[in-house]
Amino acid sequence: MTTASTGTTSSSGAAAADAHDVIRVRGARENNLKDVSVDLPKRRLTVFTGVSGSGKSSLVFGTIAAESQRLINETYSAFVQGFMPSLARPDVDVLEGLTTAILVDQERMGANARSTVGTVTDANAMLRILFSRLGQPHIGSPQAFSFNIPTVRGTGAITIEGKEGSTVRRAFEQTGGMCPHCEGMGMASEIDLTQLYDESRSLSGGAITVPGYTADGWSVRMFSESGFFDPNKPIRDYSETELHDFLYKEPLKVKINGINLTYEGLVPRVQKSMLSKDVDAMQPHIRTFVERAVTFAPCPECHGTRLNEGARSSLIGGVSIADVCAMQLSDLADWMRQLDEPSVAPLLANLQSTLDSFVDIGLGYLSLDRPSGTLSGGEAQRTKMIRHLGSSLTDITYVFDEPSIGLHPHDMQRMNGLLVQLRDKGNTVLVVEHKPEMIAIADHVVDLGPRAGTAGGEIVYEGTIDGLRGSDTLTGRHLDDRSSVKGSVRAKTGVLEVRGANEHNLQEVDVDIPLGVLVVVTGVAGSGKSSLIHGSVATRDGVVAIDQTAIRGSRRSNPATYTGLLEPIRKAFAKANGVKPALFSANSKGACPNCNGAGVIYTDLGVMAGVSTVCEVCEGKRFDASVLEYRFGGLDISEVLALSVDDAESFFAHGDGRLPAAHAILQRLADVGLGYLTIGQPLTTLSGGERQRLKLATHMAEKGGVYVLDEPTTGLHLADVEQLLALLDRLVDSGKSVIVIEHHQAVMAHADWIVDLGPGAGHDGGRIVFEGKPADLVAARSTLTGQHLAEYVGA
Repeated sequence: MTTASTGTTSSSGAAAADAHDVIRVRGARENNLKDVSVDLPKRRLTVFTGVSGSGKSSLVFGTIAAESQRLINETYSAFVQGFMPSLARPDVDVLEGLTTAILVDQERMGANARSTVGTVTDANAMLRILFSRLGQPHIGSPQAFSFNIPTVRGTGAITIEGKEGSTVRRAFEQTGGMCPHCEGMGMASEIDLTQLYDESRSLSGGAITVPGYTADGWSVRMFSESGFFDPNKPIRDYSETELHDFLYKEPLKVKINGINLTYEGLVPRVQKSMLSKDVDAMQPHIRTFVERAVTFAPCPECHGTRLNEGARSSLIGGVSIADVCAMQLSDLADWMRQLDEPSVAPLLANLQSTLDSFVDIGLGYLSLDRPSGTLSGGEAQRTKMIRHLGSSLTDITYVFDEPSIGLHPHDMQRMNGLLVQLRDKGNTVLVVEHKPEMIAIADHVVDLGPRAGTAGGEIVYEGTIDGLRGSDTLTGRHLDDRSSVKGSVRAKTGVLEVRGANEHNLQEVDVDIPLGVLVVVTGVAGSGKSSLIHGSVATRDGVVAIDQTAIRGSRRSNPATYTGLLEPIRKAFAKANGVKPALFSANSKGACPNCNGAGVIYTDLGVMAGVSTVCEVCEGKRFDASVLEYRFGGLDISEVLALSVDDAESFFAHGDGRLPAAHAILQRLADVGLGYLTIGQPLTTLSGGERQRLKLATHMAEKGGVYVLDEPTTGLHLADVEQLLALLDRLVDSGKSVIVIEHHQAVMAHADWIVDLGPGAGHDGGRIVFEGKPADLVAARSTLTGQHLAEYVGA
């Protein structure tokens, strides 16, 4: 006979299951971690601090979250796993107590041209149901309001099986909401035909000038061997019918060399193969062609709403779904409260909750029709949060990567409230963060260090925030750092005039931005800072704009290639060894023949996700073994590329490795706080803040007179902010004008001039609410920024 138990109990009387209240990490060695062991309390908010490159992300993302994701993937069937990436087990001895991990990172949302704020948060789906139930006139099901579903009709014969098979005709109709002219894109493209072909040439003579259309390739043979044209006749000699067939002919089956193919005019072929993709996701040469050959404008039929006339004609209270999606979310939330319809009450409540979450999280200035690819990293991260706030799941581990990015101190209080709300639902919240305001809400703090790269990777403090404040770690010493506003500021050397700026939410802004000084442009998220600076200042001659967007390049690109550092190094190796410089490039003659200089072997598994493995021949060094026999200053080329910026700077400064050209570039990289980066590290592994600082280091050698920086403190530890401020001072003192879009109070206090936008976000912002010296802003306390800055400096 068996006895059922209600749960094993320990000697203390507590249930054994309750003992699993920590995530145990033992012997973590991922990246630069040095056998790290730590116990993280569950259902608590733990903040990980430390300088950039100290190992925070390696512990949180590379170890804890990665292993959780790998274990979850293993629960799926082998068939489903085949469509998932193959994840390696993190380098760690023991990982116990893991729960399902959800990563809420700063990666920008996919640049899919059909993706909007509404589609990624399910708000659009709920609105479509609402209009299909309440909209007048009634035009159809929810898909009749979807800009991703076309309206299609068809008729055909079907056979009914039975004793006596009979054939009947049936009509089929699907009512979608897609605008037929722009196919739901909202933008119509006008193509400059002169960029598609050279009318003086024939097809066989290379008339088609579209990238990828070579005279002997299938793309051109489709035209020249279709039988519609004389391949040796210049395009300008085509008849009207031939020119129409060449450019616009509808799809038609043709046989070429015994193969059945579909012939289609050049314009629709280019539209389908190139213009249906997001411009930023294209290869560089394709993107250059599209930017040259195509102009995009709002669709003349749907006026940019993406919806057909039927979807726009159905109204609720005189408002269409297109109008609703174009509303600012804070206004839309107010409009929803006016709807009182018992038949859809649960739907209204759910949609209202989603919209209120947007407002609470500080994104009330967005609209549902905003393309998701245009959101900043911080906006994308907060939009992802919306999905989880209303979730019924508990005992989840939420992992956040610097949620303070892009947040004004006023908005940061809201974010803190949301993180606490997630924790109070019974979830474990892990946050990688630098800002003292966010560290302050932690139940538990883990400080990594003591420095970055090989000098980091250890836990230097673990405990409460009060304990951290009293500790002698770098974070503890700088936690209560407070800047004071300047007593005297630099005198301007001129002004940069902006008149009538009205991009996005700007309301005919007139402002004079002083030159020759450090100017900080600030204001709450969505107040119009980026619209003002990037729209009216960054495009001018002599202005160098440096943002956090991805650096366009391949996974072979690294800081050495991007900054031009590799060039003097290659030449020095060549001169020292009497060989050609090309040998010391992993993209040229010196490449490992097995991996072609990539260092890893990429295996494309067809329908399954590709897998990358370290090359067994070069062991990830990327170079042929014979190249590694050549040395400069006692190191081979792979050892040089494995150096950190700080180590490389001292290596090239003196002795046998002295190389002034390389040392100058490395000094600029160290100046912007990237001393911990490896000079051969792939650019794809850099964060947004690291990318911006890398661009800054590169542009510092240019002759531009005005520098525009967008939140350069992103990802910077408290101790590194001082170094950044010193760098900005050096730039200004050398005769440059520096304009910084920033929320960090230390940067505001250090400014010579502040331009504050507001007073709110969206249509409640877009105006200049203060311009002047930081001391005057603190004294007046007339704006949200002034109040928070006064509190920060202790005024």
